[in-house]
Amino acid sequence: MRVIAGLELRQRVRGVAWYVLVGLFGVVVLIVTGLLIWGFRALSGGYDSDPGGNAIFSTIVYLVLLLGTLVAPAFSGNAINGDREAGTLATTQVTLVSTPQLVIGKFVAAWISSLAFLAIAAPFLVVSLVIGGTTVGMVLVSLLVLAVELAVISAIGVGLSGLLRRPLFSVAVTYLVVAALSVGTLISFGLGTLVAQERYEYRSATYDYDDSTGNSECIVSDTTTEGTRPRPDYVWWLLAANPYVVMADAVPTRYGSGDAPSDLFGWIKLGVRSLQQPPDSSLVDDPCNYRSDRSPSPHEVIDRSVPSWFVGLAIHLALAALALVGAIRATRAPARRLAAGSRIA
Repeated sequence: MRVIAGLELRQRVRGVAWYVLVGLFGVVVLIVTGLLIWGFRALSGGYDSDPGGNAIFSTIVYLVLLLGTLVAPAFSGNAINGDREAGTLATTQVTLVSTPQLVIGKFVAAWISSLAFLAIAAPFLVVSLVIGGTTVGMVLVSLLVLAVELAVISAIGVGLSGLLRRPLFSVAVTYLVVAALSVGTLISFGLGTLVAQERYEYRSATYDYDDSTGNSECIVSDTTTEGTRPRPDYVWWLLAANPYVVMADAVPTRYGSGDAPSDLFGWIKLGVRSLQQPPDSSLVDDPCNYRSDRSPSPHEVIDRSVPSWFVGLAIHLALAALALVGAIRATRAPARRLAAGSRIA
């Protein structure tokens, strides 16, 4: 596996495109970090009371996750079938390298290639730590989840490159899987919310004056209004497999002024956790019986809800394992059956 991974990595670093891609990523992160620092300093009036280190850190981590999921399929989506088209796969298979070693070695190389973006972003993450507000626990958890998510995308790409014969098709399917996890879960949640509707009755009361006595009295209407309302608490679990939700839900939340989250992780977590809450059972608008019940704070909403990051992470790891196992079975030599037009040597 070390030999296979080393060969794959040396082939990548020999090309100029690799350095151009990494350089462009560094420039993008530099520009985003500079704009964030300038923006938070402008909002705080130049004072260091609330420098926004949490927000800068979470934004950079999400940027690495976004660009990593966009680039990792290109690194891994043609790892096996690309060698088959070039006529070098059969040459490798007649050596002492076994099929599991071949597939896992290519997966390790693709994973290390995607982690290079995290290494480029490391100095900018240190900047957010120096500015302040970010804890060590937040850094460790976010970097661990980010590394696992990049490994999942790399494993899916390598697995599909072994299962599918055409490199272009396997790269495209890998991008579709990434899109299904990131965007498809949002679309599924939206469609599920449209389906998960319930009927309810709404009764209102009016506050009026009695002309004869001059006293105010409440007049409760006898008629009720029927309608429908969405129940997102029935389908919120569809968002559990979203990698951005997994990241936000796993990172410990740090709260700022007003008991509100102080970073992008916390706000996304708050949004998803709020979807778990059932709607208010009181469907009567009665100004005569004023209730002083206050709405729960963001901290209370998060504490009362159920975390889902481990479910989403388990789904991602299961997909990655199935892809690698499928690639090992499809790449094993000697092959009993090959698709028409497949190159053997």
